[in-house]
Amino acid sequence: MEPARWLTTREEQAWRLFVAVLMLVPGEVEAQLKRDAGLTQVDYGVLSALSEAPGRAMRMNELARMVNGSRPRMSQVVAKLERRGWVRREPTREDGRGSLAVLTDAGYAQVVAIAPGHVAAVREAVVDALSPEQLDQLAGISATLLDALEARRSGSS
Repeated sequence: MEPARWLTTREEQAWRLFVAVLMLVPGEVEAQLKRDAGLTQVDYGVLSALSEAPGRAMRMNELARMVNGSRPRMSQVVAKLERRGWVRREPTREDGRGSLAVLTDAGYAQVVAIAPGHVAAVREAVVDALSPEQLDQLAGISATLLDALEARRSGSS
């Protein structure tokens, strides 16, 4: 492994701008979710993922992976959503060892109600500030970074 070296001026500028975006954009989007529905981005990510899953259900470990959360954190999030009547847990049918998070009809109605405000916040914070070409570049850069992070996490880099 190569020893650490200082960032060049160009690298440092890019890094600082990237960090500023990482700090500001999630807060802007989450503020809308908290204001409109009392939800965090992770809460909404769980509801949204379940709304798009077959049968509106996913294994808890798969859901945790999708929203980049630990199993204990996912259990807390799902418990919070269960108290609201938006999600319920069921044992898995295949092996009985895991559990499924299932989006209830009330939870689906909540996602449908929240989605327009969430989309507007995402548009305002990111999408509308970029040209179509810049949006494509952002998607490509994000995919590259995610691939590299996943490779390091799985130990294959």
